[in-house]
Amino acid sequence: MKTYKHLYEKVCDFENIYLAYRKARKGKRYRMQTAQFERIQDDELLALQEELRSKTYQPGAYHSFFIHDPKKRLISAAPFRDRVVHHALCRVIEPLWEARFIHDSYANRLGKGTHRALDRTQEFSRKYQYVLQCDVRQFFPSIDHEILLNEFSRLIKDKEVLWLCKSILKSGEGVLAEEYEMKYFAGDTLFAAHRPRGLPIGNLTSQFWANVYMNEFDHFVKRELKCQAYIRYVDDFLLFSNDKDQLASWRVVVHKRAANLRLTLHEECAQIFPVSTGIPFLGFRVYPDHRLLKTRKAIHFRRKLSRLVSAYSKGLLLFPQLNQAIQGWINHVCFADTWGLRQSLLEGVKL
Repeated sequence: MKTYKHLYEKVCDFENIYLAYRKARKGKRYRMQTAQFERIQDDELLALQEELRSKTYQPGAYHSFFIHDPKKRLISAAPFRDRVVHHALCRVIEPLWEARFIHDSYANRLGKGTHRALDRTQEFSRKYQYVLQCDVRQFFPSIDHEILLNEFSRLIKDKEVLWLCKSILKSGEGVLAEEYEMKYFAGDTLFAAHRPRGLPIGNLTSQFWANVYMNEFDHFVKRELKCQAYIRYVDDFLLFSNDKDQLASWRVVVHKRAANLRLTLHEECAQIFPVSTGIPFLGFRVYPDHRLLKTRKAIHFRRKLSRLVSAYSKGLLLFPQLNQAIQGWINHVCFADTWGLRQSLLEGVKL
């Protein structure tokens, strides 16, 4: 396998840092941290470059908050200057892995995404009779730092880049500690409880590194199990087959393979069922000949729309902001058979 050295100078290159800054501020120019950074951007970028070159860079503290979409999740946002560093690092190392990822991994990748994953799911549902659906319990809180760093080291032989990866990893250590329910694996001692783990949900690096972490698992399913129809989106994945017994045997094996990564699957969710009953995936229910939005997603948007309209009527929200939120939802759900749903939700809106 080809390995890579002399990457750190590319990370520290001023043009790379500047382009990383442009990406980090996209869509966030009017936030306080971004505006403060932008006001003296040349000084800030030069200071970041010097800190990286001298290896005195230290990540700042995270700002954490909960969202409910639909289940409760802890989001941890890094300071803006750290997000610039995350982009600078990813601009250099992400392409090294992109060619090594399987085709049917769809999360947080250019040219992939939710809608491509749904298209592929429907394509497979037309070719195969059955599907095994699995998802990982507490995925981001469970990601083991030692395993992830070993995966980095297989490809990257640049000590400075590995130092930066370790620094970012360590900054997120313990952020999701309260979200993690301790799980012991074969061969563990009591000291396993102290293994560094967890990636903050909200970091650009976390999204990319989740794919790095699962890459070996993806190749195992494709190459060793020889599953021709496999799709993964972050911690949710589907295996298709015309043989229920084959899927049942794969279910046992993928549980064991996930344990090698110190991950556990939801036992009750690892179900085998006919594709004709519809596959609940990424907020939709996918059938061979049509798609529907999940009921809870429609209820969630109905409540959100009510709050948005109320804020607009009170002068707390501008019309372009209201329109953007509604159009964003329409653009998402139009990938399913939702014409009647959209009409019923939006025709009663009074502005």
